[in-house]
Amino acid sequence: MSNILRTLAEKVQPRHTALLVVDMQNDFCAQGGYLQRTRAESGRHPIQVDENAAIADRIGVLADEARRAGATVAWLRSVYDFKYLADAHVAMRDGEGCCMEGSWGADFFRIHPRDGDIVVDKHTFSGFHETGLHAQLLARGIRTLVMTGVATNVCVDSTLRHGFFLGYHIVVAEDCVGSGNPVGHEGTLSTVRVNFGEVTTSAELLRLFGRNAAADALPAL
Repeated sequence: MSNILRTLAEKVQPRHTALLVVDMQNDFCAQGGYLQRTRAESGRHPIQVDENAAIADRIGVLADEARRAGATVAWLRSVYDFKYLADAHVAMRDGEGCCMEGSWGADFFRIHPRDGDIVVDKHTFSGFHETGLHAQLLARGIRTLVMTGVATNVCVDSTLRHGFFLGYHIVVAEDCVGSGNPVGHEGTLSTVRVNFGEVTTSAELLRLFGRNAAADALPAL
C-alpha cells in the first residue's frame, strides 16, 4: 500500500505522468469547424468556440513544461469517417462528416505534437477504446493522466473514466479543458473531484513540473 500515490505532487511526478491532449482539432475548436457550422446551419444556438484559442495556448505552455520536466505528452485525434464508426455513433451524426481522415477539420488546432510525443487516432469518444494508447503508456511506466482538451463532458470525460478503470490516477487541468455545454463541463469537473481524481489549474501543474525539473537537475551527492 505504500506505493499508492496520494497527493497531487506525488501523482504528477514527471517520470510517471502523461499529459493527454484530447481532440484539439479544427472541427471541434475552430471558427467554421463542424461543431459551430452544423449548429448554425440547423438554426440552433451556435456553439461558442472563442475560448478555444486561449485553452490551446495554455495547453501548449503546459506541454512544453511537461516535456522539459521529463513527462510524456500524448495526443488523441478523432478520425470519424463513417467506415470506422459503430451504427449507434453514425445515427447521432445525421449524415454530417466530422474529423474526416485527411481533412482540415481533423487537423490539430493551433498546437501540434512534437518529436517524442505519442499520437493516437481514435474512432469513438474514449482514447483507450480499441487503440494502442494503454500499451504505449504502460511501456513508458505511466501511472497518472493529466487531462486537457475538448470536450470536457464527452471525449475528455470518456477517456478519463476509461483510464481510471484501467488503474491510472486522474488529474484534470480545469483551465485547459472546454466544452460548448457549460452544464456538462461543470458536471464532469464535479464528478472528477468526488469520484475519479483531482481538479487543479495549469499554474499549479507548471509549478510542480518546474519544481520537479529543478530537483532532477541537482547534482547527486
